[in-house]
Amino acid sequence: MSGTPVTIAVLGLGEAGGALARDLVAAGAVVRGYDPAVAATDGVVGTSSEAEAAEGADLVLSVNSASAAVDALRAGLPRTTGIWADLNTSSPGLKRQLAGIAGEVPFTDIAIMAPVPGRGLKVPMLASGPAAERTAEILTSLGASVDVLPGEAGLAAERKLLRSVFFKGMSAAVVEALEAARAAGLEDWLREIIVTELTNADKSTVDRLVTGSYKHAKRRTDEMAAAADMLGELGVPANVAAAARDQLARLSGSSGRSNATSVPRLGEELR
Repeated sequence: MSGTPVTIAVLGLGEAGGALARDLVAAGAVVRGYDPAVAATDGVVGTSSEAEAAEGADLVLSVNSASAAVDALRAGLPRTTGIWADLNTSSPGLKRQLAGIAGEVPFTDIAIMAPVPGRGLKVPMLASGPAAERTAEILTSLGASVDVLPGEAGLAAERKLLRSVFFKGMSAAVVEALEAARAAGLEDWLREIIVTELTNADKSTVDRLVTGSYKHAKRRTDEMAAAADMLGELGVPANVAAAARDQLARLSGSSGRSNATSVPRLGEELR
């Protein structure tokens, strides 16, 4: 993007949008910002609406929230002449809906794959949709890290949320387990076990987790029912433990087949 500086509109100047806007300014872009609750600073040109911010921009970055994504798009669309990129964390279905609303305006689904604070424009991003390649060209020319997935809008969101099911689910389990261990006076002991298991994990760990859940579903259902009861006795909400109990109960009534490729030896399955 040599010659005339690229103009980028950033809708939403909160923690993520504000950090991206500041880095875009530092990279030499003209940044037009709009946020009804946060004033534009650090070289960002303040505007009074989504439409005003989008007018004349080469790229519009919608960084507000999934609940505001449709309204933001509808508000900015009449004066959008560049690309509209939605960076909000939402379902693939909503991303496809946004692409449909955008119509002839080039649309990109961008999934932010790590926390923005501390990374800013260097945060890993995935892009899909009709204008993904062009969006990536603009952003990477300014120092961003954007990988393109061929195909429709929603594919980037799909990958982000599949990762979230695993990672955020694991985080929730760790938080609940440590809260219970704290109530039992065993937090340091359990923390060390968690660190050891995560440190020693490798490719076979996933197979062992999946295979063990199917093979030992009935026994583990009873085990997690007892764990949920224990958390209740400790005064800790058993949200994750109860969900694990219910999932194992469902698996115990399934065909018993899984996609795992290896079966743990006796005593090898994760406790």
